[in-house]
Amino acid sequence: MIDIKRIRETPDLVKKTAEEKNLRVDIDQLLAFDGRRREIETEFNDLRHEQRQAGEQMAKASKGEKAALAKSLKDVKTRLQTLDSERDTVEAQLGELMLLVPQIPHPDAPRGRDESGNVEVRRHGEPKRKTDFGFEFKDHLDLGTAFGLFDIERGVKIAGSRNYVLTGLGARLHEAVLRLAWDLMIERGYTPLTVPVLVSDKLMYGTGFFPLHQEEVYRCERDDQSLVGTAEVPVTGFHSDEILDEAELPKRYFARSTCFRREAGAGGKDTRGLYRIHFFDKLEQVIVCKADADESARLHAEIIANSEALLQALEMPYRVVEVCTGDMGQGKFRMYDIETWMPSRDAFSETHSASSFHDFQARRLNLRYRDSATGKPEFCHTLNNTVVASPRILIPLIELHQNADGSITVPQALRVHLGGIERIGK
Repeated sequence: MIDIKRIRETPDLVKKTAEEKNLRVDIDQLLAFDGRRREIETEFNDLRHEQRQAGEQMAKASKGEKAALAKSLKDVKTRLQTLDSERDTVEAQLGELMLLVPQIPHPDAPRGRDESGNVEVRRHGEPKRKTDFGFEFKDHLDLGTAFGLFDIERGVKIAGSRNYVLTGLGARLHEAVLRLAWDLMIERGYTPLTVPVLVSDKLMYGTGFFPLHQEEVYRCERDDQSLVGTAEVPVTGFHSDEILDEAELPKRYFARSTCFRREAGAGGKDTRGLYRIHFFDKLEQVIVCKADADESARLHAEIIANSEALLQALEMPYRVVEVCTGDMGQGKFRMYDIETWMPSRDAFSETHSASSFHDFQARRLNLRYRDSATGKPEFCHTLNNTVVASPRILIPLIELHQNADGSITVPQALRVHLGGIERIGK
């Protein structure tokens, strides 16, 4: 949610932003509701003042004057009730539209209609194509099946399509990657949280997943709760409805959670293997900071660097791309994806998503801090990024480290979490 004052002052910019982000919201209607709400407030306050004055006059009035004042007070009371009811209706209509208004992106964010407009920022390492291995390449599904790392067929049997079971060394490899990420974030001074994965609708609206992305979410309608698709939701909502001290900021958190996504609309896309699945485990990093654009930018770079450090430890080539307006989503001020090279897809594919929201989520969550200079409450800025998500990360990990003899080399950084295992083989 953005400041209503900004919409009033720059309606054309907000309309342009909605168009650039491929969103539909009637800004003119929104401003009409806002105007009517302010008219109601003015009339309501004037009538309350008139009501108080009439009440004071009643005590001093003659018998004949009291009858007229009583009639006037009754009319005022009736009008106040009408206005109060209309205000509730107008505020509800305004609130629904406000939830659709996009965050205005950074002026330097690439403009584009979809992911084709994303811009590569840098690369680390060299991509290795299937033909570069010098032997018959096998994708992660063939390798994983051969070595008993996971079982797709039985995963589908027990839970339906886009499900899987990690088995044996596959489960251990999954845990090793997550543990490596955990250790990295502890070393970098982030505070770990263990959070609920079933959350209230208030948090889903507050973080911006509702109302636009409800189809992607597994709902528990009986309890008005949802399974989260990322720990971003409970961690960002951790300080909702609070006023923090500026001296406490920035707050650096990370949390591991199981994530659930319906993948609605994916159809037959990415059905082979572990790329697009209904549940996975992820470490997510979240920062809450003061409303300072320069500090937000520095912290955005920091959370991206954390993820790059992990990928470098796993010895995998990747690239960082800046996401364009048409692909970044409603609430993002600036967004970068990290894409890791996956030989079976012959492409860099998304493994991390780093977003700066400025005050978009904080306004929805009523997340504030007290400015040390003015003493006034201000809305915080929020940022988040994946540390690692598994088992998607196992795709490049398995494929890139395969050997001519059919074995898979375990990167040095993971061996301590695998009891010293150096290779996975027959």
